[in-house]
Amino acid sequence: MKIDILKKTLTEAPIIKKGNYDYIIHPITDGVPYITAALLKEVTTAMHKQIESCGHIDRIVTMEAMGIPIATALSEKMNIPFTIIRKRSYGLPGEVSVEQVTGYSNSKLFINGLKKDDTVVIVDDVLSTGGTINAVLSALQKIGVVVKGVFIAIDKGNVAPAIEKEYGIKIHTLVDIEVVDGKVIFKR
Repeated sequence: MKIDILKKTLTEAPIIKKGNYDYIIHPITDGVPYITAALLKEVTTAMHKQIESCGHIDRIVTMEAMGIPIATALSEKMNIPFTIIRKRSYGLPGEVSVEQVTGYSNSKLFINGLKKDDTVVIVDDVLSTGGTINAVLSALQKIGVVVKGVFIAIDKGNVAPAIEKEYGIKIHTLVDIEVVDGKVIFKR
């Protein structure tokens, strides 16, 4: 799996402190300074290869905001629709509210358009504290949505094994990193 552009851009990305949290400002995680077509193609091509092992899926699911470019490109490539779990309520029948707690914020997410027995994969930009993915997996489980896998570009948090164990769902990542002394270190 070739992810040279992703690795190079991660080593060049600025890192800022948000409290005790090391926040990497990167095109895939923030859209800053911009997402190049080559970077997005590299990430989605690698994710697509991973997703193929899931078999049939009805939908790609992502969370607002930075999963949207990834889900859009995958949807087009795989000819599968995608659903965005949004940061605003629409008050539609069946809407499910999710409390999201991350390393640097608390907010609500709202799930619309998913129902019992829908078969999905979740895609997102980064896994840090696990707050978002835990909340979403819990809500989807309550709805009865079948999640065939979670696909993340950047794992920064060392929380995937605990989440996998809790939900019985494999989390696939393209790179596993940590920030040490203000620098990105690749664990694999």
